[in-house]
Amino acid sequence: MPSDARSDGFAGGCISLIVLLIGIPVAFLLGLTSVIRGWGRGDEQTMAPPMDWVPILWLGGFTLAVLVIAVIFLYSVHPFAGAVQLLVAAIALVFTIAAWHGLKRSSHLESLR
Repeated sequence: MPSDARSDGFAGGCISLIVLLIGIPVAFLLGLTSVIRGWGRGDEQTMAPPMDWVPILWLGGFTLAVLVIAVIFLYSVHPFAGAVQLLVAAIALVFTIAAWHGLKRSSHLESLR
């Protein structure tokens, strides 16, 4: 792209800040709903529960949405905002993998009991 078609860093920074301020409450609500889903299940089950995929799918969907936003920003005139969103997507991917690992391990430990 020609240099005059590129946006300045200030606009990219402002867009990054706005998208982050929207993404933080969404991630908070995602975590809150994942925690609330597990309440009240403590004494119900008599056999080992299968692995719960819902939190992993929610986190994966959030990660994918942030990644799509990052690609859109990278192809538009805001590469700084896209780079920030790529960083957020990488952090969300780490949380998704950690959630998967934790749920897989707890499911495996429950099956051993």
